[in-house]
Amino acid sequence: MNTENGFLYETSDGVIFSVKLVPNSSHNKIVDYTDEYVRIKISSPPVDNRANKELTEFCSDIFGVNKSKIQIVSGEKSKLKKIQIKGVSYDALSQKLLFVLNSVRKESK
Repeated sequence: MNTENGFLYETSDGVIFSVKLVPNSSHNKIVDYTDEYVRIKISSPPVDNRANKELTEFCSDIFGVNKSKIQIVSGEKSKLKKIQIKGVSYDALSQKLLFVLNSVRKESK
C-alpha cells in the first residue's frame, strides 16, 4: 500500500483511506480494492444518511475501533468517500486492512 498515491495514508491525527461505497447490497463486506480505493458493500440504502452510518459501524467492527473515532471527511453524498480513523497509526491500520483484503482475495478464487 503506497502512502503517497494509494488509497491509504497517514495524517497528524490518524489514517485516511478511500472507499467506493456500494449501497443496497445483500450484506456488508469488503469486496475488492484498486490502487485508488477499497470497495465496500453496505446493505442500507443511501437515504437519510443510513448508508454512511452503516459504513461507519462496519468500519468500526472491521478495524476494532470506537465509532466516534471514524469520520467521513469527504464524499458524504457520493459513492467515493474518504474515511478518517483517528488515533491509529498507519502501520496498525494497514496491517488490519491487509489481513481483510487478503481474505477477500482468497474468497474470490
